[in-house]
Parts: sequence; C-alpha cells; structure tokens
Amino acid sequence: MSDSKPFEGRLALVTGASKGIGAATAQALAAAGAHVILTGRDVRALEAVEDLIHDAGGQSTIAPVDLTEADGIARLAAAVASRWDKLDILVLSAAYLPMLTPVTQIDPKQFSTAITTNLLSTQALLAAFDPLLKRSGHGRIIGLTSSVGSAPRAYWAAYGSTKAAFESLLDSYAAEVEKIGGVKVAILDPGATRTAMRAKAYPGEDPATVKDPMRVAERVVALLSEDFATGHRERVPDSA
Repeated sequence: MSDSKPFEGRLALVTGASKGIGAATAQALAAAGAHVILTGRDVRALEAVEDLIHDAGGQSTIAPVDLTEADGIARLAAAVASRWDKLDILVLSAAYLPMLTPVTQIDPKQFSTAITTNLLSTQALLAAFDPLLKRSGHGRIIGLTSSVGSAPRAYWAAYGSTKAAFESLLDSYAAEVEKIGGVKVAILDPGATRTAMRAKAYPGEDPATVKDPMRVAERVVALLSEDFATGHRERVPDSA
C-alpha cells in the first residue's frame, strides 16, 4: 500500500455506479487503488465507466443488477462471495427520485419504486454483505442521502420519506455492529450536485452553478481514509 494508492488490495462495491456520483466515486476509489465492483442496471453505461477506470490504470468488475428485482441482490452477493472472501467498502449511491408532488397526489407506483430502491434494497444489501464486511476487519459503509431526509420539504415527501427511513436503517445497523467485526458506517449528504437526478428535480437550473460529482467522490474517498466514528454524518460543501 502506498500514499497514492491508500486502498490498494481492498475491495469496494458501489451501487448506482453507471452515472453521476456513483460513477465518479467508483473512478475515485479505483484511482486510490481499490478493486471496484460496479453495480447498476445499464450495462453499457457500466462498461463505459469500467473503460475509464481501466484506461486510467485501475481495476474494476461490472456486476449488472436491478435492485428492485426480488433475487437481484442475493445473486449479486453470491457472485461476489464466490470470487472474494471479504468486502472492505460498500458505497450506497443508487437512488430513485419519484415525481415531485403534494403528498395527496403521490403516484403509488413511483412511490413503491422509491421505497424498494432507496430503502428495501438497502436492507437487503446490508443483510447480504454483512458477513463479507465483517470478515474485512475494517469494513466501511458510506450511505449517500439528501437533506430532505432530515428536513422535510413541500412536494418532496415521496423521496424524502424514503431517505429518512434510509438514514434510520443505517443508524440502527451502525449501532448493532459498532463492536462487532470493526464495521463503521457514515452518512454523507452530497448537497447540490450536477447529476441527472438533480436536473430532473430542477429542470430550469444551470448545471454549471452546482458542483461536479467528482468533488463528492473525492470527499467519499477522503472520508474512507479517515478514522471516523461510526454513525458519522456530514454534508459536502456547495463551494470549494
């Protein structure tokens, strides 16, 4: 392990790695020496991210998965466990943003997708990868959240409520494993970031006025290099 490759020899899994913050985080972790497992639904997009990683001299493996499929996460975990005996880093970046509407007009189908993607899949990922994370001896989990999870906002209930539950789930898991296996959990709010989700929520916003996903990715890597206390929370500043 070297100063330029602090995660050399470590295995990381990033959900939502096909675009946005997930893709940037996967590239940043690979640049720091980790072998990164890229998960997401869009195979071509995952392959494009993998090409960028390999072109930069990094290591990665694509593992396409739909987090809303009943057995998708179980199959992913089985595939990872068949090749590696531990998982050092898990970055929970995948998320689904339903249409912004009043509570009384929330679309049931979109709300269900948000609950499954943002909450139920998180529990399934924690359950499936808990043994491999504990086997690492220094397993780290970073969950990406949103300010609307802790500060409810009009028209954001369908998304914000799933993020509030997401945070509660991670906090409970952090407390449960704090003294078992060395696993630590942190929750990171990226703040305003130039992503497709942001563009969907704020269609009239100039993308140049918000931070690049790589700034968030760099903070994720830096945080993973720190000896943070489990249950740590922070927001990435909107200005440098």
